[in-house]
Amino acid sequence: MARGFVSARTLSAGFHDDVVRRVLGGIPYAAGLLGWGSDVLGYDTERSTDHGWGPRLHVLVDEDQVSDVTKLIEAHLPTQYEGYDVRFGWDTQEPVHHITVKTVGGWLEDQVGRDVSDGMSTEDWLITPQQQLLGVVAGPVYADDGRLAKIRDALAWYPDDVWHWLLACQWKRIAEEESFVQRTSEVGDELGSRIVAARLARDLIRLALLMARTYAPYTKWLGTAFARLPHHDGLHNDLSDATSAQTHEQREKALTAAYEKVARRHNELGITEYVDPAPRQYHDRPAMVLQAGRFAEACLTKVGDPWLRGLELVGSIDQFADNTDLLGDGTVYRRLTAIYEK
Repeated sequence: MARGFVSARTLSAGFHDDVVRRVLGGIPYAAGLLGWGSDVLGYDTERSTDHGWGPRLHVLVDEDQVSDVTKLIEAHLPTQYEGYDVRFGWDTQEPVHHITVKTVGGWLEDQVGRDVSDGMSTEDWLITPQQQLLGVVAGPVYADDGRLAKIRDALAWYPDDVWHWLLACQWKRIAEEESFVQRTSEVGDELGSRIVAARLARDLIRLALLMARTYAPYTKWLGTAFARLPHHDGLHNDLSDATSAQTHEQREKALTAAYEKVARRHNELGITEYVDPAPRQYHDRPAMVLQAGRFAEACLTKVGDPWLRGLELVGSIDQFADNTDLLGDGTVYRRLTAIYEK
C-alpha cells in the first residue's frame, strides 16, 4: 500500500536513485522529470494520484545507447515502487512504464516540435508554446552529464528582442478590449461585460508573468503560477475584485487599479522610456482605461530585429491561440508558422 501522498518530484527522484542510477552504472546520461504534467511544474496534489500516476522519468543518452539502455531499464523495472504501480495508464491508455529513453534531439522533437540543440531561431521562439518550453526547463533534474543543462540554459528565457516584442503584443491585446467593459454594460449586456473583464484579467496575468520572465503554464495552472509571483502592490486582489464584481463600475474600478499597477511594474523594469501609468478617459466616451497601446509602442522601440519589427502584432502562438490540442502537439502547432510569413 502507498504510504500517503508524496509529490511526483520526490517519488521520481527516489525511483531514479534506487533503480535507474544503479542499473545504468557508468553509462553517461541525464535524467529528470520533464515534459507534460502538473507534476513537472510542482503543482501536483493528492488529487493528482487518481489517474496516470506513478514514477516517471526521461533518460537522455547517446544515440547508439538508446536501444541498449531501454532494454536494460525494462529488464530491471520493479512492479511497484513505494506502493505505486510502475506501469500505469489512464482513460484509454493501457498500463505501461513511463521511463522514456531518448537522445536529447529526439526528446526535443517530441517536446518543442524540432531538434533545437543547435539553437532556437526567432520563428522557433514565436511558434513554441510557453507550456512546452516549461516542459524543458521547469522539471527537476536527477542526473546530468552536461547534455541537459546546456539545453535548459539556452531555453530558460526569450532573447531580449523577442521578449520586448511579446510584451508589445500583450499590451496590444489589452488595448484592443479595455474599453469594452463599459460599452457592453452600457447596452445592457452584463454577461458580456463580465466576460470581457475576465479576458482582461487573464491578459493582465499573462503580462505580469511575461514581465517577471516566467513562462505561463496551460490554463489549469495559470492562476497558480501568477499567485506564486510576488504581489507587494496587491495586483492579485484587484484582479480578484474585477472578476467577482457585480457591476461594471466595480469592474472598471478594479481593472483600472490593476492597469496602473502593471504599468508601474513596466516602468520599474527600465526597458523603455517612462510611460505615464495613470488611467484616463477613453476619448470622449464614459470609460476609464489605461490606453495600453502607449506601452505597446514603447516596447516596440526596444526591438532591434527588423524582421520582428515588421510583423503584425499578433504575438506568439499562445498569444493568439489557446486550443489545448493545438498547443500540446508540435506536429500541429508548427503548421502555423505561415502566420509569420511576410
